[in-house]
Amino acid sequence: MDATMSHFKKIMITGGAGCVGSSLAVVFRKAFTNIQITTFDNLKRRGSELNLLRLKEHNIEFVHGDIRCKEDLEELNDFDLLIDCSAEASVLAGITGSPLPIIMHNLLGTINCIEECRKRNSAFMFLSTSRVYPIDAINELSWKEGQSRYIWTDDNDLPGFSQKGISEEFSTNGARSIYGATKLSGELILQEYSYSYKMPAMINRCGIITGPWQMGKVDQGVVTLWVARHIFNKNLKYIGFGGTGKQVRDMLHIEDLFDLILKQVSKMELWDGRFYNVGGGNAVSASLLELTHICSQITGKKIIIEPEKKTSSVDIRIYISDTTEVQSDFGWTAQKDVPQIVSDITKWITNNYSNLETFFV
Repeated sequence: MDATMSHFKKIMITGGAGCVGSSLAVVFRKAFTNIQITTFDNLKRRGSELNLLRLKEHNIEFVHGDIRCKEDLEELNDFDLLIDCSAEASVLAGITGSPLPIIMHNLLGTINCIEECRKRNSAFMFLSTSRVYPIDAINELSWKEGQSRYIWTDDNDLPGFSQKGISEEFSTNGARSIYGATKLSGELILQEYSYSYKMPAMINRCGIITGPWQMGKVDQGVVTLWVARHIFNKNLKYIGFGGTGKQVRDMLHIEDLFDLILKQVSKMELWDGRFYNVGGGNAVSASLLELTHICSQITGKKIIIEPEKKTSSVDIRIYISDTTEVQSDFGWTAQKDVPQIVSDITKWITNNYSNLETFFV
């Protein structure tokens, strides 16, 4: 076993049949043959069942259960680290209907996991989101329109903002979506547990996590969806901000996230509830328009993309993660650029074409 995993012998991954959870489990298994890895998932998301065979092939235990049910968690075997990848990850959830389902899943479920870690004296890693930062404050930053993307200008004087992106010092005061509110609330509860019970805890505020095995949809997993629609010759839309496709996000390949986690578990002295902005930064960012060009180049296909000018109340024109803090503390930066991300997803879909075609209609 590598020395960087000397702290943990038994890892529990909630949301373990999803893209992030299952992929983390597999790369952990490939890197460390002697640790116990258990995945836990309710299999609610369509396509998550496809990951069960992959988990079995890598000798990873799967337990069917729901984090909203504390009895399911109580019945789990021992673990010394829980990585919480379970979430209703749609920023649109609760916007047009009741917010209770996402609150119950993302907040109550997270609290159940945190409490179970307290009882077991286990460490807790929380995969949070860049969506904890307020919508209006980000959209009110000065910007200009470039040829292929919107660009922040230099005349913004706001703590936590620079041309590197949004840092941890950016204020969280203001509305951020129901989804973002549940994740920020989870962070606050975890920090209190870490303080009160000396629970080792680490929070990663991730941008767009992407890569193979992600069943992308319009409201979550958009990069995978973009690639898949090109491969399967299905139409798309540029939604919001005039329908130009110039809104920008940075991206994080699942393997880069794993590399960071390995570095984080080697520095347990930093597990005090602190949080980090984690993403690709400017170097691994793209507008939808630029992503379309890359997808066309790599897949060799062009599709129809229609404009839809109306902007959702929870959408953001530009978001880039300033990863200065995580770089400083762990010597980490994302290595896989956008073309590599698109290539990896393309290869996965191509190799599993018949199984995936119905998921990306």
